Amino acid sequence: MGATADPAADLSAVAKLGFKHGQVVQELGYDDEVDDDFRGAVEAAVGSELLDEDADEVADVVICWFRDGEGDLVEALMDSVTNLAKGGIVWLLTPKKGRAGHVPADEIEEAAPAAGLHATTSVSASADWAGTRMTTPRGPRR
Repeated sequence: MGATADPAADLSAVAKLGFKHGQVVQELGYDDEVDDDFRGAVEAAVGSELLDEDADEVADVVICWFRDGEGDLVEALMDSVTNLAKGGIVWLLTPKKGRAGHVPADEIEEAAPAAGLHATTSVSASADWAGTRMTTPRGPRR
């Protein structure tokens, strides 16, 4: 999905999502439908390949590709925090509205706290994919 004429534009878009050189990024939910241009731009921004779902390293950021109908969103989000560093970010990437596999925003907002996450920002990650930035709580609530 989504061949872009200007790879520099992809890199710029990824930088706006907060990806920085030296970050360790793990990717979950990869298949043929993900946006390869987006993936390549993330790898260029961080300066290394994305870790796959079998990796044991601690990740600064986790990219979770998820489509409606492919399982339980809460479980996918819980898997996303398994190797996440304290203070790390999860980017949930779902197909945009009107595309096959779209996940409604209310489902994402309901699933996030059930997985121990807080949805903070929604963005257009690429032509076909929307991104929802999620964080872990900063500390115990009193």
